[in-house]
Order: sequence, then C-alpha cells, then structure tokens
Amino acid sequence: MDTATKFDAIATEPHPVYGYKAYSLGDFSFERDEYFAHIKWTTVKGKPMSHTIDIGNFLRALMRDVGWGFFYGWVNFDSVFGTTNHYTTVDVFAGTYNKDFKDANADLLQNFPSEQVRVTFVDMLEDWTNAGFDPYAAPQETGSPYGRKNGNNLKAVRRVRQLADRCVGLKGDLAMRTDENGYPVNRGFADVPQDAPELHPEPGFENEVHAFNLFAYLSRSDVTWNPSFTTVVKHSYMCPTTEEHILPVVHGNDRVEWFFQMSDEISWVCADKNTAEPRARVIMKAGDMAAMPADCRHQGFSPKRSMLLVWENGSPQVVYDIQEGRAPVNPVSF
Repeated sequence: MDTATKFDAIATEPHPVYGYKAYSLGDFSFERDEYFAHIKWTTVKGKPMSHTIDIGNFLRALMRDVGWGFFYGWVNFDSVFGTTNHYTTVDVFAGTYNKDFKDANADLLQNFPSEQVRVTFVDMLEDWTNAGFDPYAAPQETGSPYGRKNGNNLKAVRRVRQLADRCVGLKGDLAMRTDENGYPVNRGFADVPQDAPELHPEPGFENEVHAFNLFAYLSRSDVTWNPSFTTVVKHSYMCPTTEEHILPVVHGNDRVEWFFQMSDEISWVCADKNTAEPRARVIMKAGDMAAMPADCRHQGFSPKRSMLLVWENGSPQVVYDIQEGRAPVNPVSF
C-alpha cells in the first residue's frame, strides 16, 4: 500500500431526526438511532442483509478496535460483526465466522487498507459518542450512550496511552502522581495498599535503581479492558489491565495469550474461533493462570473491578508460523 494514500471517511449529512451521520465502507453501511447501531451489507449473491447491535455495546467495542489498532487477530463486536487484523490491512466481516450465516450464504468479508478502516471508525466513534458517555469506562462510571445527538466526548474517545519518560516512578516520570494532574485511586480499589517497596541502593545509584507497587499503579487506572505495557523484552510484552463488567469484544486469537489473575475474579467464555462452537468456561480467581490458544475466541465477565496481567507474544512472525504449522496453537501439550 502507498503510505502516502489519504483516506477520508465516507459519511452522509446528519440524520434530520437523530442527528447522527451514516457511514459507508466498501459494501458495508453503518447507521445509528437512539438505541441501536445498524449494519447493512449485500452478499456476494446480491442478497441485502442487516444486523443490529445495542449502541452502547457497539461503541464500547468500536473504542477498543480503534484504541488497540485492531489488536492481534479477530475483534468480534458480537457473534456476527467484527474485524481481523492483517497488520497492513484489515478484514471487515459480517457473519463470516458464524456457522448459521455461512450456511445460509448470508455473510460478507471485505479487506481494506488499515488506514481506511481506522479513519472511518474514528470518525464514526467521534460522531456517535454523545457528551457524558465514555466508552472506555465501566458502566457505573459513565453516562448513557442512548438518545439523539448531544454534543461529543472527544477527550474520552481521543484518549492516548500515557507514555513513561522513564521506568514508572523514577525521577522524571509522572505516571504515579496523584494530584490534579494525576490519577486518583479507583473506587473499586479503595482497599489496595499504596505503600512503595523499600529500596537501599548503593550511594550514587539512587536515581538508577527503582521498584514500584504495581497494584497501586493499577489501582489508579481510569479505563477498563485496555492493556498497558509495563515491560517489553524483545517481543515479550507484559500488559496489566483493570477489568469490570464485560469485555466489550469477543477476542479471536491469532497467537497464544497468557492470563494471570492478580485480584478478584473473571469468568471467561471460550469458543472455536471460526465457528463460535462453545469450547470451555474458565473461572479465574486471584493467583490463577490460564492460556488462550491461538484457535479460540474468548470474552470475559468481571463482577467486581479486578486486575489481570496479560502476557503477549508480540512477534510479527509468530502468527504466520502458526498459520503454516511451524508453531503450535496450544502453549503446552500434555
């Protein structure tokens, strides 16, 4: 793809009643009203199809798809609609990984340059998110996604990762400040100790040796289901995150993903990546570890705000090794 190519979102004028724009992407079209997102497409055999998603669920999933850069593999908004990341291009699909839609020849998959999908989804997210609603927040922490067009919340939907200038907590890094420019302890983690590890560096190394309280760090997270990088060693990424309510997407893996439950509890529903056939229900409590294989899809349910460490293999090659049989889909064979 020519990296100089510029894409613009294809959108209509705002709806005369609801006030929202409608969008087109290839043979897909997207509209919203007061309660729902409506996705329409025409199958390869010319049959018109449509699918409806609750607008709150759609915006939460759309926020992750945009914020994660389409993530690793499949981002299923629900059992019908989603995207697949090929890292320079993105598949947008409806029904492709749903057996009933496939059997009825009612599905559609189209591939686009990543930037074309990103521009469309970003514009849609910004236009369809009303003032007072934050699609990154837990439901109890934000307003309603419903109703007619009412301003916007660009501060929330344009949120970017805060990058550490140095290791978190070292002099010169501001990631753990708690004043008006920092992050207060979340209501769900009011009982998390905020004390720091005790260090005794040799004289002259006081600004070079450091440790920080990861639990205290995560207790100040103002978003849910949004992994943060805390360590990067080559392609090994440690990504802790805080989870509450429901993972807004059903993630389909293209590589193995390890989970370490650091606090509280999450229930995971796992299914076959291609057909959605149920495979397992995994209940993880504090101290538990589990691995999601490269051929599954999964969605998490966290009744109380919890802490989860996600260990990712960020190698750009491993997905192709798995596809071509050079690497296994399971991390361990018993």
